[in-house]
Parts: sequence; structure tokens; C-alpha cells
Amino acid sequence: MLKKMNGVKYWALIGAILLLGACANSNTKTGELDNASVEPPVEKQQEVIAKPTEDVQVETVMVDPATQESLDMAADNALVYFGYDRYDLSSDGRSGLQAQAAWLVAHADVKVTVEGHCDERGTREYNLALGDRRANAVKNYLVALGVDPSRIHTVSYGKERPAVTGTGESVWSKNRRGYTRVN
Repeated sequence: MLKKMNGVKYWALIGAILLLGACANSNTKTGELDNASVEPPVEKQQEVIAKPTEDVQVETVMVDPATQESLDMAADNALVYFGYDRYDLSSDGRSGLQAQAAWLVAHADVKVTVEGHCDERGTREYNLALGDRRANAVKNYLVALGVDPSRIHTVSYGKERPAVTGTGESVWSKNRRGYTRVN
């Protein structure tokens, strides 16, 4: 039975090849091939790859684009966190801003917006004012590190754009932040 199936497959394959061959030549008029449509046979060539006799070192040059992703990678997500009802910079915040300043100096044509955010506690007006002080604290530190102040815009969102929703200190601490966004 197996030999019979193999024979059927063989003849089906031969039939398919002949059918395709007939279709390929169906546009000829007298059974002769049109010389313009026939390509000369291509001889097989072997590709010889030479191996270097000594180690070759290749240096990859990465172009750092002036994107938000690039700033986030260079400066630990471009975030600075603040204490409750505070707008002074912690030592972690200052080190993150030093990385941001280095990135901004390297990308002198980029303008950024520093966003000031607060947690949900307090009135809307109070949080807008606190967010403004936080954004300006970030801006002033970046300017002190050599970034041109005309490249930095500030905006306060107060409690209007929380990073994390919910209540409790673990949530609120993530919402008290300054964020540097590439324009």
C-alpha cells in the first residue's frame, strides 16, 4: 500500500511540473520561444568567503536621537520625586537632574517642559501652586548645571494628572513628582 502511495505522489508531481511548463510556454505563437522573453542560463557560481587572518574589531557608533525615550534612558525616566508638601530637591533628585542636564547639554537644540505634579491631598489651587514651585525647582537646578533657561518651559498640573490612582502613601509618593518632557 505504501509503495502505491509513493507512486501516486510521484506521478502527481510529474503532472504538476508538466502543467506548469505548459503554462509558461502558452504565450508563444508557433511553439517557438520568443527570444526577448528567454533569459540566458545562469551558471552556478560558488561564493568564496575569506576569513581574516587576524582579529578585526568593529566599533559600533550609536547616534543618540533627541527623543523622550533617549532622555528617559539617560536620566532614569526623567522623574524627580518630592516629599509631602515639599519642593526642595533630594540627593536622588539632584543626581537624576545631573544626568538630565548632561543629556540636555549634549542635545543643545532640544527644548523641554518640566511638569510639576502633586498628590490628591489639598485644594486644587494649593496643589497648582505647589506643582509650580516643584517645576521651577527642577528648572532652576538644570539652569544652574548649564542648561539655557530659554530651552526650559514649566507647567503645573497640580493633582490633575496622577501617575498612579488610589490612596495611601505608596500611591501619593509616586504622584509628587517633577517630570521633564521633550517638546
